[in-house]
Amino acid sequence: MTMARKSQVLQTILFIITICLFSFPARAKYGGGSGTAEEPYLIFTAQELNTIGANPADWGKHFKLMADIDLSDFAGSAFNIIGQWVGLGSPHNKPFSGIFDGNDRTISNFNYASQNRDGIGLFGCVRGQIKDLGLINPNVSGQGLYVGSLLGYLDQGTVVRCYAENAVVSGGFAVGGLVGLNDGMITMCYSTGQIWGDTFVGGLAGLVGPGLVTNCYATADVSGNQNVGGLVGKTDDETSAITDCYATGRVSGGTYVGGLLGQIERGGIATCYSTGRVLGNQYVGGLIGLVRLQVTVWNCFWDIQTSGQPTSADGMGRTTAQMQTESTFTSAGWNFITMWDVCEGTNYPILLWQIPVGDFRCPDGVTLVDFSWFAQWWLVNSCNAANFYCEGADLDESGSVGFADLAIFTENWLAGIE
Repeated sequence: MTMARKSQVLQTILFIITICLFSFPARAKYGGGSGTAEEPYLIFTAQELNTIGANPADWGKHFKLMADIDLSDFAGSAFNIIGQWVGLGSPHNKPFSGIFDGNDRTISNFNYASQNRDGIGLFGCVRGQIKDLGLINPNVSGQGLYVGSLLGYLDQGTVVRCYAENAVVSGGFAVGGLVGLNDGMITMCYSTGQIWGDTFVGGLAGLVGPGLVTNCYATADVSGNQNVGGLVGKTDDETSAITDCYATGRVSGGTYVGGLLGQIERGGIATCYSTGRVLGNQYVGGLIGLVRLQVTVWNCFWDIQTSGQPTSADGMGRTTAQMQTESTFTSAGWNFITMWDVCEGTNYPILLWQIPVGDFRCPDGVTLVDFSWFAQWWLVNSCNAANFYCEGADLDESGSVGFADLAIFTENWLAGIE
């Protein structure tokens, strides 16, 4: 074969290869999407979720969870934590700076244990946003700094409408049911379960620096050595703020122990309460264990009966009956129009976002009382904004109360009952 002929054959082969390559569609990354705000990467499986942590180049991108995920197959330190915090000023710090949209889905059975890593959680360090995500039965264990079920260190980022149910979290320094250290904003979140650690241990967040916790609650039982609180272990910055929150879990510790906060060194809290049993050795309070100078505590309460603590470093102690009476709080300036509600004589105040769809009468869960209320509006077709869509019975706001609304109601039957 002549050289010219060989060259012609080679060119033909290269042409065919090129055509073939462009004939096959590119393999989608993750479950689809391009990582932008308009087209976020789509996450359908546990393996796709685990892949995020193995690709730091993607930690500034947008993600959206498309299915409930079970991480039972990952144990020990097998899961790739998303975002990394090594130490203050370290060039190896690489936080997740993108947006992770949980899309109202859940991640269950996240198990992680490490003895030699700081910043432990599903996310290690975050400067971006995590929203609308639920963790079910997370179990996270470490001996170092910043340990939480959702994330270890929230570094100027935000966590919105996230929760951890039945969380088991343990660690050394700054340990929380949801977040270890918060230097950002946590809002409309909650945690339940068992939390323990050495220093700065809280039901929701272990330590709050220049950060905000607002419109949140924790029912987790918390235990530790120093700075132990039902919601937060300690605040330590002038800009630390906790507003419109509550804690109901049992709290036990050595020094600086409180039903809501172990210690407020700096910053302030407003319109919060706690009800959990509190046990400790030194600087123990129903609401707060210790309050330093230049701190603001505004109109906060604790239950002197259920806490077993008649005193607190600050706050106002009330009986259980008083804590379940709206006027106790409204007389102190609490917002019972757009923030709080209470079923008097039955429950403590709850945040409005907690009230499930269909809980029409007295926020205590969707029960027969609510069904009776719903039935009064059955087949009424004059629902509109002026009458609050038949006092809420027109659940789909279609203008009438019918079978579509009944379907929504039944989907939420018994929701909100603990």
